[in-house]
Amino acid sequence: MLKKFIKVIRDPKIAVFYILNSKISRLIPDAYFLKITYKIGTGKKLDLKNPISFNEKIQWLKINNRNPKYTNMVDKYEVRKYISNTIGEEYLNPLLGVWDKFEDINFEALPNQFVLKCTHDSGRLLICKDKSKFNIAEAKKKINNSLKENYYYFGREWPYKNVKPRIICEKYMEQDDGDELRDYRFFCFNGEPKFIAVDFSITDKENTRRNLYDLKWNLMDGEISYPKELSLRVEKPDKLDLMIALSRKVSSDIPHARVDFYYIKQKIIFGEITFFHQSGMGKIRPIEFEGKMGNWLKLPQKKTSI
Repeated sequence: MLKKFIKVIRDPKIAVFYILNSKISRLIPDAYFLKITYKIGTGKKLDLKNPISFNEKIQWLKINNRNPKYTNMVDKYEVRKYISNTIGEEYLNPLLGVWDKFEDINFEALPNQFVLKCTHDSGRLLICKDKSKFNIAEAKKKINNSLKENYYYFGREWPYKNVKPRIICEKYMEQDDGDELRDYRFFCFNGEPKFIAVDFSITDKENTRRNLYDLKWNLMDGEISYPKELSLRVEKPDKLDLMIALSRKVSSDIPHARVDFYYIKQKIIFGEITFFHQSGMGKIRPIEFEGKMGNWLKLPQKKTSI
């Protein structure tokens, strides 16, 4: 506690961070909250009246593009229906269960390996590679803490506001070459995929690398938050053209969506849909690429605010 207090005294930004992550911050209107966090996160002033950059436009979309269908698309359980209806259930990772409470999970009925995640947040999951070593008590603590939170308030990403908190269990996946599980993230602008991001060492955030590839699988010069990795080569997926077509269908009629797929043993598996990559705070380099991403994102003329 003393160390945290000292950090707050030495760096006022940390004090602001604690306030913005407290329940009292929920009283701050979305536009003001985003202006504060954007300034802290990027060092730039947010212009919501005339957004130009990609990150500015992402903040604008949080407030002005509140399509009700987005709620089900970020819900990790409900999105399965959207994917089934849009591209087919064959692209879904098998579902092993869905529960409202952790106490309802029958771990004896689950296979030796599985993945637990909550339906209403982003990025947090529990991976079980060996059920005999899985700490159920620790998992319960983490899941229950997550169930109490509303992810919307962390970055005012509106689609998460009314997602019903539940727990789902999915089949554990491994990359067929024995390497870490790779996420192929298709950045789509107004329904058109423009490039793909692949992360490396995603379990070690300090050493994360991110390569961006164009639709022909050429390594791009641009970077988002993490430096590119030149020493590792990711082969072009055999079904890249199909993955591009699927991402186009999934993101149809949406100003911006990042559509994630896995590709394992020549099988395409849907991951998730993200409307606000890194909550619109990612550092894009060089400035020319940042400008290009901003130009790709055409904002809707009609606002849909709820």
